[in-house]
Amino acid sequence: MPYLIFASIIWSFSFGLIKGNLSALHPNLISFIRMGLSFFIFIPFIGIKNIDLKIKLRFILIGVVQYGFMYIAYIYSYGFLKSYEVALFTIFTPFYVLFIHDTIRKRLIKKHLFIALLAIIGAAIITYGDITSSSFLVGFILIQLSNIFFAWGQVKYRDLMREREDLKDRNIFAYLYFGAFIVTFVAVLFTVDIKTVLFTSKEIYTLLYLGTIPSGIAFFLWNYGVRKSKIGTISVFNNLKIPFAIIISMTIFGEDGNLIRILIGCLILISAITYNELSTKKSNGNFW
Repeated sequence: MPYLIFASIIWSFSFGLIKGNLSALHPNLISFIRMGLSFFIFIPFIGIKNIDLKIKLRFILIGVVQYGFMYIAYIYSYGFLKSYEVALFTIFTPFYVLFIHDTIRKRLIKKHLFIALLAIIGAAIITYGDITSSSFLVGFILIQLSNIFFAWGQVKYRDLMREREDLKDRNIFAYLYFGAFIVTFVAVLFTVDIKTVLFTSKEIYTLLYLGTIPSGIAFFLWNYGVRKSKIGTISVFNNLKIPFAIIISMTIFGEDGNLIRILIGCLILISAITYNELSTKKSNGNFW
């Protein structure tokens, strides 16, 4: 589990950095630069031999969805939400992971629906009073799309790597980033006038950090950990970054929020995670 923990800690700083340092840049441009940097980091490790075209295309497709579509929706949401709200609404990702995993296997576990309901109640308490805002709703929907794309990619990556245990993660990860790079490049072509873009030094340093560490290294560590973990473990760890991100956004980056509602909501969310862990441990004998 250290890969999932380390990736979660790295990601918890990203929410405030994006909102605080990159708000002047177009969301698609941010996504494109981050995916481009991540892609170039893994090019030296790319595996070409012993990987047929069909497998390469499947990994590229995973990258298109898990990182490309995910980032486009994710970065756009910052225009409508505070950074801690963006972090908070990734709370639903674990349940999308479980739902997609169960659907692929043509089964639906009622326990997962109950846990999802707890998560929704917890998030509603935290955001009570903002739900009537149209911009809030747009941001919320964008984050849910991002969550679904990221969840689908995790499940498909895990399944495909278990089909091809001969493959090493570092040799195929460039294909994922290539898929995301292409999608975000097309998005930039249609939405950004490159000639008018000017970067500040703060924006350059922030993009370099986000593209190499949270997007590059952390995503690799996360998917590597996903491949080696049980689906229940993966679902729980998807939420590990949230308490870190909320605390960092409100302390280091100075965002405001109703601390009492946040604490109550987080307690309900933690209850959902705990219930999932205990019930899985009971049914499987050994959760971890």
